[in-house]
Amino acid sequence: MKGIIGIGNAITDIMTVLPDENLLQQINFPKGSMQLVDEKTIQHIEQLTQQLPKTLKSGGSVANTMYGIASFNFPTAYIGKIGHDEIGNFYKADMEQQGVKCYFSLSELTSGKAIAMITPDSERTFATYLGAASELKPEEINPSWLDSYAIMHIEGYLIFNRDLVLHIAKMAKDKGMLISYDLASYNIVADNLDFIKNFMKDYVDIVFANEEEAKAFTGKSPEASLDELADYCTYAIVKIGKEGSLIKHNNTTYKIPAIKANAIDTTGAGDWYASGFLYGLCNQLPIETSGKIAALLAGNVIEHIGAKIPQEKLNQVIDMAKKL
Repeated sequence: MKGIIGIGNAITDIMTVLPDENLLQQINFPKGSMQLVDEKTIQHIEQLTQQLPKTLKSGGSVANTMYGIASFNFPTAYIGKIGHDEIGNFYKADMEQQGVKCYFSLSELTSGKAIAMITPDSERTFATYLGAASELKPEEINPSWLDSYAIMHIEGYLIFNRDLVLHIAKMAKDKGMLISYDLASYNIVADNLDFIKNFMKDYVDIVFANEEEAKAFTGKSPEASLDELADYCTYAIVKIGKEGSLIKHNNTTYKIPAIKANAIDTTGAGDWYASGFLYGLCNQLPIETSGKIAALLAGNVIEHIGAKIPQEKLNQVIDMAKKL
């Protein structure tokens, strides 16, 4: 069976627990914000947080989605760029041990990383250094990497590299693949709206949006946004948090309820939702079943800090998903 391949920013999440909010004030980061920083700034924050408890996980939106799909023992691959360093080696090993086949170019820059600073109220503030991740070039992608896959899943954050996005989309279309696209964040949609609309019209078969992203795209309610997004592609998905999600395909709308969950950290919810839906779609499961698997995965990842479900819990969740 042909699997799913994704492309995105390869970024290691460094989950760092802060005892209070003093550090955020010291570095002048608004709590809950995500800021892109340069190498000097990330090194400064690393020094300030050196003694604090932390955990490392491979991250990046599409990487999280591929990680989730690979948990089903389903053929999965990921294209990205890392540096010649410990963080890059960790990233590759973390993805591969989950069963994701990695196609990585190497950069002279250090590997991308996101320091997630978690305050006592569970709010997370991100300092993100893209580093090597931002350097992936069209000519570094070997067309043969796509041969074993039915779906190409493209990260919305890559829109800053328009040549790369158009190159990979054309390559996937030439091979008869479906293209899945995650809108990533409402400000990216707002800042690149005309390009994204043309890109979706020309290439995209499956689109994932949350309520804010859908509104940035259409200016409308989730239901009306769904109808407009469905004009661009075969499968349109709008996620509306606790209200569940809406899926439209062939003029039929499916309302998928969210599962009851004790939300600790919503990071990764959208990524794992995409894991469940794409897994179901690739296995030709009914749309409603694919949506329920998506909701199950999303509801479980938010019960843990970080964008991954702990392995023991993940095994149970995958067993539940396969019974839906």
